[in-house]
Parts: sequence; structure tokens; C-alpha cells
Amino acid sequence: MWQEINYKEDHNDLLVPNITYRINPAEIESIEANSIAQEIGFESGDSIISINGKKPRDLIDYQILISEEILNISVLDKNDEIHNISIEKDQDVNLGINFKDALFDSIKQCNNRCPFCFIDQQPSGKRKSLYVKDDDYRLSFLYGSYLTLTNLKNEDWERISAQKLSPLFISVHATDPDTRENLLKNKKARAILDQISWFEKNSIQIHAQIVVCPNINDGEILEKSILDLAEFFKKTTQTVLSVAIVPVGLTKFRPANDGLKSISSEYAIKIIKKVERIQSLLQKNLGTRFCWLADEWYLIAGRNLPSYNTYEDMPQESNGVGSIRSFLKTLSEKTKNLPKKVNQPKTISWVVGKLVYEALIPIVKKLNLIDGLTINLYGLPSIYWGQEQVVTGLLTGEDIICGLKDKELGDAIYLPSIMLKLNTDLFLDDKNIKDVEDQLKTKIHVLDDSNDIIDTLIGKSSNTSTLKNA
Repeated sequence: MWQEINYKEDHNDLLVPNITYRINPAEIESIEANSIAQEIGFESGDSIISINGKKPRDLIDYQILISEEILNISVLDKNDEIHNISIEKDQDVNLGINFKDALFDSIKQCNNRCPFCFIDQQPSGKRKSLYVKDDDYRLSFLYGSYLTLTNLKNEDWERISAQKLSPLFISVHATDPDTRENLLKNKKARAILDQISWFEKNSIQIHAQIVVCPNINDGEILEKSILDLAEFFKKTTQTVLSVAIVPVGLTKFRPANDGLKSISSEYAIKIIKKVERIQSLLQKNLGTRFCWLADEWYLIAGRNLPSYNTYEDMPQESNGVGSIRSFLKTLSEKTKNLPKKVNQPKTISWVVGKLVYEALIPIVKKLNLIDGLTINLYGLPSIYWGQEQVVTGLLTGEDIICGLKDKELGDAIYLPSIMLKLNTDLFLDDKNIKDVEDQLKTKIHVLDDSNDIIDTLIGKSSNTSTLKNA
């Protein structure tokens, strides 16, 4: 492990000043075809030690450092030999290197004790990565993960400002200091409005989320939180760009006597009415709805999702706000012109979470009008988590095995890729695809997105004659 000491900051250097870091060399996972890195001879397993004398702490530093036209790179190869390489390139050209991890130093973990933390609501004994409490502003900037701001040091704030790491994604939960401290179990949580004011002064934009816990941060506190955040959306400076209102998710593994209540249908209707009223007010005053409800609220309430255009530019789609509406829109467009029949008859089982089952029934009925295609749509609860109404991404291997046992499965099971760990075949309970295939004695086909679903089901080479007004 290498030690990097005292980066200096001046107008030409956006790396953090006067800090001591412990930094691992940045291990390369893959090299892009026809890239500069491939031409030079970089290989998977090599590691970058430094670029122009500076050791990147993460992918952000790396991208800044390679923006120079002339690069002097120190590389540690797979045989632990160090090579010094000089590269001359255009300023905006990437090297074509993909790293094993986005952070080359240690991840910043959460220092809060939120009772609704999903990581604390898991059983023990699973893969270590499931228990990492990420609260790292760099991952927020890179990938849109949410952070609480309670673990930031002065140098972190300086770096956010210097490198203009914007937008960031912030878990606010409540702007009332007492309520937020109670939710996060951390006195540092009280400073949220001062911190957002700092973002405003330093021209850093944020997206916010509020996880609603019944009888804790709802009612007047929820309304105040939304309106407080709306104060940072002005004509001249828009610091808070959007707010996602998310229902608390509880599992059977959560600690006893945590003071939390699950979301009922009646409660969901109450929250929908309150937030939609606030949306109307903000639309009139700001020209935007500004805050949006996660899709689960409408599904739990048994109500139709809002129309696609009410989500404006879908600022919180990755947080489950409008994601199902967007998914259904794509499916609807893809099924406007369907073949009358498929060349190869097939019967398959499409598996989703029980919460979204009803929303997909019209699409499946439409697809089942195609001669030779039979789709069994299964909306499963989660025995593993102890949740009857569950989103698709939380279904585990155990849930699929238990939910489909003795069911008519057809030729194969079709599963959305969001059930699996990225770039692996692992479910959240550490079962893999083969485990499930062996138990159910059938094959599993993983679907990447809504386009993949339709193309795979009907086949791109199917008869081109279409169903009219199906």
C-alpha cells in the first residue's frame, strides 16, 4: 500500500490540499478494444500507481489527471514490476481503462444508526459486500447513491467545492433538527439546512430524498421538509433540484422495538393526497412539481400511477420515482406493432415482485394474443424478507424457488436483471442462478430491460404482420 502526502491546491490543481492518504494502486479490470491503453499494452491486472506524479484516490481523480495532453504514468504490472510510460494525446481523449473499483483508497462508511437502515434489516452470514454501509460522497457523485453528510471532514467539503462534485444525492429525511437527529441517531444530523446553504454558496446542486416513517417524519414535519427544501430552488440559483418521497421498507430481520410501522394502503393514500397537494402549490409557485412520490406509494395504495409527463424530466427515476411508469411506457411503445405469431412456439414464466404484478397484467394479456406465445406472469411475495408486497429487485433466489414450486413454468423462467448483483448471477440471499435452476428443474433467462423483454419473447425474426388495436 502506497502513502500519498500533502497534495497542494492552486488554480491548476483540483486535488485536495495538505492531506495524508493511504492509497492502493488502481487495479485495472479490463481494457477497451481499439483504445490507447490497448495499443500501449496495458492488461487486466495491471495497476496505476501515479499519473504525472500524483496518485489518484479514486475514479474522479483519475479522470481529472488524464485530462492533460501529456501523461507520465507509473504502472505496476502483474509481476510486481514498475514501468514508467509517457503518453501524448488529445485533451478530451480517454485511455480506455476500466478499473476493478471506483475508489482506490478506503470507502467512507455510515456513522449513523437509522432504525430503518436496510443493511441492518438483513440476516447474518451472507457475502460481505451486503453489509457495507456506504455513505461516500464520491460514489454519490459517480453513481447517484445517497449520503447523509454526517461523516464529512473539512477536507471532504473542500474537495467537493474544488472539484465541483455536482450533483450529489442527499438523504434528508427531515429538515427539522430534532427529527433528523432522532432518525439518524446522530447529533451531526442537525446541521442539514446549514449544509444545503453551503452547497448553494459553492454552486453545488443536489437531489434529495425523504424516507417517510409513519408518526416520525410525516404530517407537518414532512410538509415543512419539502417546503424548506423548495426554498433552495430559485430562479437564479437552483441548488435542490428535486425531492423523492420514499416509503420506509421493513423486513422480518429488523431489530425488535425499533419504533417503526409498516406502510398500509390507507396510509399510502393519505401521503399521496398530501404530497400531490404540495406538488400543485409548488407547480404554481416554482413552475415545477419539485417533489415526487416513489412508485411504491401508488402500488401499495392500489391507485394508478401518474401519467408519464407529470414526472417532468424524471430526475429521480433511479430512486424508483417514475421507474415503473417509464418501464410501462417503453413496453407500451414496444407492443404497438406485434407479430400475429411467433416462428418458434414457446411457453414461459415471467417473474416480478408482487407489488408490480397488477400493473403488468395488461401488457401480458396483449402479448398472449400472439399465436404460439404463452406467458405465465407470476407476482411473488418475499418469504425471505417477510414482505407480502415487494418490488422486483428485492426478490431472492429462495423467493423464486418457494414461489414457483409446483407451478406451470413452461420452457424457461424469465427474470429481470435487477434481481441480481451487477455483472454476476448472485441473488440477494447469495443463491445463484444454477441453484434456482436445479431446484425448479428448468432454465432461467435473464432480461436486461424492457426492450430486451419484448425482443426476446417475440423474437426479432418473427412474422412481421401485426396485431391491430390489440
